[in-house]
Amino acid sequence: MLALVGLPLFFLEFAFGQFASLGPISIWNVSPLFKGTGYAMVAGSWLLSLYYNVIVAESLLYFFYSFNSVLPWTYCNNTWNANITCIDFTRNLTELLNSSIPSNITFTSPAEDFYYNHILQKSSGLEDMGLPSWQLSPVLLLAWIITALVLIKGVQSLGKVSYFTALFPYLILSVLLIRSLMMEGSLQGILYYLTPKFDRLKDPRVWVDAATQIFFSLGCCSGSLIAMSSFNPFKNNCCRDAIIVACINCCTSIYAGFVVFASLGFMAHQKNVTMDNVAKSGPGLAFVVYPEALSQMPFPAIWSVFFFFMLSTVGLGSQFAIVETVMSGVEDELRRFNLLTSNCLKYIFRIGLCTVNFLLGLPMVCRGGYYLLFLVDWAMSGYPLMFICVTEIIIICYSYGLKQFRKDIELMINARPNWYWRISWLITTPGITIALIVFSMVSTAELQLDNYVFPHWAHSLAYLTAAFPILCIPLWFFYKYCREGGWILFTEFLKPVNEWGPAQDEHRAEFISMIRSNDSLRHNVGSSQVCISSTHIPPGLADPENGVAGGGDSSGRHRRILIGNSSVVLDSEGGFFQSKLSVAEKLTIAHNREVAKRSGVDLSHLDAEALTASQMALAAMTAVKEVQPYSVAYEGERLIRVSTTEAPMINFDRKPSVSCGIPTAQEQREEQQQQQQQQQQEEEEEAVQQQFRATSDELGATTARVNASGSSEQK
Repeated sequence: MLALVGLPLFFLEFAFGQFASLGPISIWNVSPLFKGTGYAMVAGSWLLSLYYNVIVAESLLYFFYSFNSVLPWTYCNNTWNANITCIDFTRNLTELLNSSIPSNITFTSPAEDFYYNHILQKSSGLEDMGLPSWQLSPVLLLAWIITALVLIKGVQSLGKVSYFTALFPYLILSVLLIRSLMMEGSLQGILYYLTPKFDRLKDPRVWVDAATQIFFSLGCCSGSLIAMSSFNPFKNNCCRDAIIVACINCCTSIYAGFVVFASLGFMAHQKNVTMDNVAKSGPGLAFVVYPEALSQMPFPAIWSVFFFFMLSTVGLGSQFAIVETVMSGVEDELRRFNLLTSNCLKYIFRIGLCTVNFLLGLPMVCRGGYYLLFLVDWAMSGYPLMFICVTEIIIICYSYGLKQFRKDIELMINARPNWYWRISWLITTPGITIALIVFSMVSTAELQLDNYVFPHWAHSLAYLTAAFPILCIPLWFFYKYCREGGWILFTEFLKPVNEWGPAQDEHRAEFISMIRSNDSLRHNVGSSQVCISSTHIPPGLADPENGVAGGGDSSGRHRRILIGNSSVVLDSEGGFFQSKLSVAEKLTIAHNREVAKRSGVDLSHLDAEALTASQMALAAMTAVKEVQPYSVAYEGERLIRVSTTEAPMINFDRKPSVSCGIPTAQEQREEQQQQQQQQQQEEEEEAVQQQFRATSDELGATTARVNASGSSEQK
C-alpha cells in the first residue's frame, strides 16, 4: 500500500506545495473550479484536531499519574474499582480460586477499571452524555494552551519544537525495546507480530484500514504536507526527501511494533494466556494493555513516565502540524480580504481558534464522549481522505496536466519523474483508491464499539460528519460554475489564475519562460490574439524590444503590458493562464444583463445569451460610452470581446451583423491599408514638393549668376 498509494501521493503533494509556495486552500487556484478541495482538506484537519487533542490530554493525564510511587492502575483497592469484577492478576491464584465469585461475571483488570471508570467515567452509551470530566477538561485546556504557544508565531516556532518532538520518541522506543527483549516471553510476542495471516487479505476492510493508516501516518490528503512543504526552498530535492521521509515513517511504524509486541509477549507469559487474549487495538492498547504490561516490569513508574511522555510528545507533534494546516489555510483566505493586516491580528486569530477548538472538544471528555470520539474517528478515517485523494489527482494530473506538472518538478530538481511516478499518478493510485471507496461502501457494517451498538441516529451523525469535508468540493464547484457564467466559462476556470506559479521572481521568470517556449501562451502583440484592458501580467512577459513595457510591483500583481494608451494581456483562448478579463467578478451573465439593462435593451422576452452580438455591442458602448478609449478583441473574423479599463467586458458568440460603432477585423485591416496608402501618397507628394523646391532654388541660383555675368560684360 505504501508503494502503490502512499509514496506516490506523498511525493505529489510534497512537490506541489514546494512549487507553488501556497497554503492548502490558495494552492488550488491552479484550477479555481476545484478550490473546494482545499476547503475539504482544511475542514477535515479541523475535525481531526478536535478529537486528536483529546487523546493527547489522556496521554498527559497518564503521564502525571505516573509520578506516583505506586501506579493507580496496578491494584483494585480504589474508589473507582468494582470490587466484584476487578481482579488483580498478580495476586495469588489460590486466593482467587477459593473466593466466592459468580460464574456469569465478566472480570476486568485494574488497568481497565482505571481507564474506563476513572479517566473516562464511561457511560452506558451515546444517549447518556453527562458532564465534562473534571480530570480531563483541565488537561485538555493545557494541551490547547501548549498548541497555541507553539504555533502563535507560525512555522518559525514550530520548526524548532519539531526537532525535539521528532527525535525524542526514538530514544524512548529504543530504551523500551531493549528492556522488553530482556523479559521472558518477549520473543513469543515478536513471533506473533511477524507471523502473517494471509486469510485476512480477503477482507476489503483490511485494505481500507491499511490505506487509512498510510494516509494518517504520512499526512496525505489532510493539507499538512502542502502547508509544510510550501516553506521549502524552491530548488530543494523534493523527490529525494519524499522517498526518505516515507521510508523512515514506514520503518518507524515497524520498529514501534516490535516494542509493543515484545511487551505484550511478556504480559501473555505472565498471565499464562495466548497472544490473542492480550492483543488489542485502538485506545485500549495504549491506555489499558501497555500500561498493564509496564506495571509488570521492575520500577514500573519510571517506565510509565518515559512511555507516556513519549506518547504525549508524538501526539503533540502531530497536533501541531494538523492545527498549523488549518491556521495557514484560513489565514491565506483572510488576507485576501485584508482581515489580517498585522501580526497582532494574526496572534489574536490563532489564540481564538485554539479557544474555540477547546470548547468544541469538551463534549468528547464527557461521560459519553468515548462514543462520540469513536464516531468522529470513524467518520474521518475513511471516506474523506480517499475522496480528496482521487480529486487532487484528477486536478493535478488531468486538469493541470501531468506533462506540465513533470516540467514543474524538473524546474525544481533538474530531473523529470520517471515511469514509476507517471503510472502511479495516472493509473495505480487513483484506481486503487476508487476500488477501496467502492469496497468500503459495499462492506459497511453496523457501527459497534466493544459491546455497544450505536443507534440509527448515530449512524446518520457519523455519515454527516464524513460528508462535511467531502461536500466542500461539489458545493464550491457548483457555486463557482453558476456564479461565473456556467458552461460558457467551464474550460476557462479549469486554468490556473495569473498568480499561479513560483513565489520568487527569479523562479517565476523561469516558469514563464518555460511556458512561452512550449507555446502554451500566445503573446502576439498587435495581432488579433490580444485581449485589451487587463490588470495583471505575469512577471517576465515585458518585451521592450517589441514596444511592450511591463508595469507594476515586483510581485506580479497589477501588471500591464502597455501599447500606446491600451493595456494588453495574454489571450485566454487556448492560453495557459486565465485571462484576467474573464475572472469571476467580471465575465458573468449577470454583468451582461446589467449592461444591456442600462442601455435600454428589453430583456423581458430574451435571455442575455440570446441577444445578437450587435445588440450586445450597442448595449456595451451605450453603457460605457463616456469611458475612453474602449477596446475590442477578435478571433479571426469573429468579434469576441469588448472592454474598457473601467467597465466589465462583454462576450460575443456570433459575428455582429452591424458594426455598431465598433470596427470589425476586416474594417480595421482596410483602415490600416488606407492609412498606409494615404501615408505613402503624402510621402510621394512631399518628395515631389521637395524636388520642385530644389529645382526652383537651382533655377534661381542660375538666373542670379547669368545676371551677374551680364553686368560685368557691360562694364
